[in-house]
Amino acid sequence: METQDLLNRVKEDDVKFISLQFTDVTGAVKSVDIPSHRLQEALEDGIWFDGSSVEGFSRIQESDMRLVIDPKTYTVLPWSPLEMRRARVFCDIYQPDGTEFPGDPRGTLKRTLARLKEERGWIFNVGPEPEFFLFKRNGPQAIHPVPHDVGGYFDFSANDDAVRVRTELMGALAGMGLEVEMGHHEVALGQHEIDFRFADALQTADNVLTLKYTVKAIAAQHGLVASFMPKPIFGINGSGMHCHQSLFDTQGRNLFFDEQDRYCLSPLAYNFIAGQLLHARALSAVVAPTVNSYKRLVPGYEAPVYIGWAQINRSALIRIPQYTQGRNQSIRAELRFPDPSANPYLAFTVMLAAALDGIDRTLQPPEALNNVNIYHLTPEEREERGIQELPGSLAEALRELEQDTVLQEALGPVLCEAFLREKWSEVEEYRMKVTDWELERYLELS
Repeated sequence: METQDLLNRVKEDDVKFISLQFTDVTGAVKSVDIPSHRLQEALEDGIWFDGSSVEGFSRIQESDMRLVIDPKTYTVLPWSPLEMRRARVFCDIYQPDGTEFPGDPRGTLKRTLARLKEERGWIFNVGPEPEFFLFKRNGPQAIHPVPHDVGGYFDFSANDDAVRVRTELMGALAGMGLEVEMGHHEVALGQHEIDFRFADALQTADNVLTLKYTVKAIAAQHGLVASFMPKPIFGINGSGMHCHQSLFDTQGRNLFFDEQDRYCLSPLAYNFIAGQLLHARALSAVVAPTVNSYKRLVPGYEAPVYIGWAQINRSALIRIPQYTQGRNQSIRAELRFPDPSANPYLAFTVMLAAALDGIDRTLQPPEALNNVNIYHLTPEEREERGIQELPGSLAEALRELEQDTVLQEALGPVLCEAFLREKWSEVEEYRMKVTDWELERYLELS
């Protein structure tokens, strides 16, 4: 969308305010609102802000930052009232000297994808499956961690409030430009999933953020709290964000497809898979980036724990969905350990970097783990097969990232240092907290 097209759209939509959005290093959406009559000025000159106040951006002495609008990301926020209609655009971050800020998560992914297209003629496509919970509030502030419904996987009820809320969510997301493919109840009580069509990684990352804050905004209108926390309730399934991945060329051909192969995978696809498996332990720091993430990545709840790949094994870290005759474009690799707490820009950047390392080094993955329930193997059997485990904690994952130069180079020194600093701070704060479990276990027995 060109500048004049955007100005015309804003006028046609009777938008009063524009929300200029970007993310900090953790993936939290930051926003500054301007009245619509300032949009042309913002398009020409950008909007200046204090980067020192944003996590992972700048030191105080280097604080000036400029928001540069990406007109293609314009969409009206459907929950805003008609008389105060708001729209949003995503922005890239620039420094005072006019250069791109190396600590901008969106800009980092954008530059990575531009190099991929320019140097190799490839497009990295991602189709995520973000899961979330709907909870009831218990008073004006507290959240009562009880699911909003009693449904199970794919359950339907014509009178179910959750169905109505989810339907409203899907309609809002479709109105914002997402190609929603389906929405359904997930395995756990109160858990839902809304899937949208794959796209290039930048558009998909934008869509993930759009989905998250749209779900939260509309849930709030129904007196509910939407949570993308990976493991909000002990003893039931957590929320993941499986990512279906493929590489296309600029002519739209799926480079993963080879009809002569047993799994219809090309040599490039095998290299891609091998790279992600090799870097999986370090990848986990970015795609499962909270202390809570590692309470989801445990045996028994369908989340992957062990590093391997398969076609028909959902306990594997990477799964290859079954090929349907004639659907060559649908061949893909499903990475199953990301969760929706991840910053999608950073997650997709390192996922691609790991895969390209496998391609550049022509790495080969180990034998597929078809018809093997990895959870049922003994430690000795896993060792014999060469099956490694994912890190058991965020601290362990961060130590892996600190040793992985491929992923560090993909993020760049500014972004990598900011991410590690923020996440080690989270680990240290968590280490010092006293939890309810500790009180129940030790308060009277110690």
